Amino acid sequence: MNKRRKFLKLGAAFTAGSFLPLQFCSSPKSGSETAVVEEAVKESVKEKLESFGIQLYSVKGDMAENAQEAIKKIAGYGYHQIEGFDGGKGIFWGMKNTEFKSFTEDLGLDFVASHANVFENTEKLAAEAGEIGMKYLIAPYVGAQESMEDWKKMADSFNKVGEICKSNGLRFAYHNHGYTFEALEGQMPQDFLLENTDPDLVDFELDIYWAVTAGADPQAYFEKYKNRFRLCHVKDREKGAPAGEHNASTVLGTGTIDYGEVLRTAKDNGMQYFIVEQEKFSGATPMEAAEKNASYLKGLEI
Repeated sequence: MNKRRKFLKLGAAFTAGSFLPLQFCSSPKSGSETAVVEEAVKESVKEKLESFGIQLYSVKGDMAENAQEAIKKIAGYGYHQIEGFDGGKGIFWGMKNTEFKSFTEDLGLDFVASHANVFENTEKLAAEAGEIGMKYLIAPYVGAQESMEDWKKMADSFNKVGEICKSNGLRFAYHNHGYTFEALEGQMPQDFLLENTDPDLVDFELDIYWAVTAGADPQAYFEKYKNRFRLCHVKDREKGAPAGEHNASTVLGTGTIDYGEVLRTAKDNGMQYFIVEQEKFSGATPMEAAEKNASYLKGLEI
């Protein structure tokens, strides 16, 4: 249990009329005791996210039809950032990198990252991304590997891509699906990647939905691997979805993931970018869902 969760329980006890523990009442307090009290107060105060983004794949149909119009709509919903993907026209959607940057910037959006095939034309891709101040290039999918030796080769590849990204002024990250949380040869591939990549070169984007779907505890990962997860996909999971069901994402706030608690732990452990993603839609179009998801995060207290 992290410190915040302990302090929240302590606060509940105060509300119920319990007395402060002796160490919080004694006078004078030592410096360490004062620090504990100050941290308790600080961590019990909730706050709202200063900024959040959306993975444009959430509205991939609209992007394919008219990317610029789709992004204009996204900007109007209150998102601060966008994370791109390659929909067949490159990550800049047929525009030059500088043109795409100007277009999104004029809408008040920060093009912070993009999913891309980072294993091809890596130098060119990293140079173009770095030139316009992008923060990350992200490998969105590598597939389940057949052996841990294959995962070792993948970790080595991540380090190499990370080195190229670093030399161009940005970072590399890997985005998980469920397969890295399935044990192989007595090891967990997700843990292996975290422990066999250079923190100076490789970060991770935790897709919280996929971690939960695979039975993993996102908060435990944030705490165990502090400062390794710098981005996350904020995607809710339908109530009543069968265990392990892959296609069960839903509008934020209507599912089973307690994002107030999860994102608090994420932020306390180094999370910087909170990116909405949704892939299944029921009762709302992708654009309508994008608007609802933005509204949810605007009001969320963590």
